[in-house]
Amino acid sequence: MSITNNQIFPGLEPLPIIVPLIAAIAACACIGLINGFSVAKFDLHPFIVTLATQLITYGIILIYLKLGTNNGQTLSGFDPGYRDLVTGTLFTIAGVKVPMYVLYAIILVVLMWVIWNKTTFGKNMFAVGSNKEAAEVSGVNVHRTIILVFVLAAVMYALTGFIDGARIASVNANTGLNYECDAIAACVIGGVSFVGGTGKISGIVIGVLLLQIIFTGLNFLSVDQNLLYIIKGLIILVACAIDMRKYLAKK
Repeated sequence: MSITNNQIFPGLEPLPIIVPLIAAIAACACIGLINGFSVAKFDLHPFIVTLATQLITYGIILIYLKLGTNNGQTLSGFDPGYRDLVTGTLFTIAGVKVPMYVLYAIILVVLMWVIWNKTTFGKNMFAVGSNKEAAEVSGVNVHRTIILVFVLAAVMYALTGFIDGARIASVNANTGLNYECDAIAACVIGGVSFVGGTGKISGIVIGVLLLQIIFTGLNFLSVDQNLLYIIKGLIILVACAIDMRKYLAKK
């Protein structure tokens, strides 16, 4: 299987799927490395660092899409093999087709559960998130752990972006815009604390499912799409307020 869209790789022969996937992972890992190094070495706030690199990356993508004859148009016309790898039918339940990307989501969830619960790196993540100073005193390499966390997150972004490109059959500079809000809302609903040291993979999965059920139901009720942004913002605000109240109560 190959990706044949010459808009992406102008002048090149069709490339095997693994090549652009590796390129996406490498590019995202580099950005994650920059983010992690900035946070670990210079003690910058993670939100500010990731916001800055998000804007820089967005600008680079806009410039890239203007190159050649593409003139900023949406990239489409992907190889059917690439799309089938993601959107092909995994199995059918009562006449409803379950796509392949459900399997990939399950694999990634299991992988992260193993990393979080069964590896030294996972334990170090929890220790650094709970109390960075205490983790350092306990012998944890805090700087390396923070950098690896950002790199791991970036690799996951690459994988999900690669999958989402096939799912929607086209990509442009706005693909994935505001997805970070969905991720934040799902994590907070699932019990992940903004102050660190609290959260489980199972809770995040439940948060994702609950959020998806909420917005699927709202779409089914024909709620205005613009109103959904307001509802999403309120969910994040309320969830964060509850999280902070629990944190202050523990103190």
